[in-house]
Amino acid sequence: MTPAAKKTTAPARRPAARTTAAKAPRRSAVKAPRTLNEFMALALAMETEAAARYAEFADAMEMHNNLEVAALFRKMADIEGRHAAQIMAEMGWKEPPAMPPGKATWEGFEAPETTPGDEVHYLMQPWHALQLALQNEERAERFFGRLARAATVATVKKAARELEAEEREHVDLVKAWLKKVPKPDSDWANDPDPPSYTD
Repeated sequence: MTPAAKKTTAPARRPAARTTAAKAPRRSAVKAPRTLNEFMALALAMETEAAARYAEFADAMEMHNNLEVAALFRKMADIEGRHAAQIMAEMGWKEPPAMPPGKATWEGFEAPETTPGDEVHYLMQPWHALQLALQNEERAERFFGRLARAATVATVKKAARELEAEEREHVDLVKAWLKKVPKPDSDWANDPDPPSYTD
């Protein structure tokens, strides 16, 4: 079991059904990639990490027989995986390139499109999963916007603007999905038969 999957089994923590306003982004200075290759390697790393994390969550939800949310996470993993494949094809890469030297400039500890493992609860409902996806897409949109503003190389600026627009489309897509699912009742996390743990 992966570390993220282990965290999903903890019944005490509810996922943050926060609005994105409640989680203000950091405003640290952005160091834009110096070349298009560096920029696209960064974008590829984001998409790959997001796909892997969504797949971990899907596995964890299936383990808890939460099949509806598992299917939604699986769909998000597939979408992010296709984005990664698209970047690989556009750049003509057969293997993922090495990340640019130095630490990536994320807004937090995780890449912009990656949900921290402790944000997931085994009883969460599709509305919660979509809230997390919305936060991810909004962070990614902001991230590419910040890189576009900071970029001094025309090809990097153009690519960042294109990915910012793509992420904006994803934000709109997730918002449309959210309109189709009910908001959970306040007692959604109450489990009459909670899982027991043994060492």
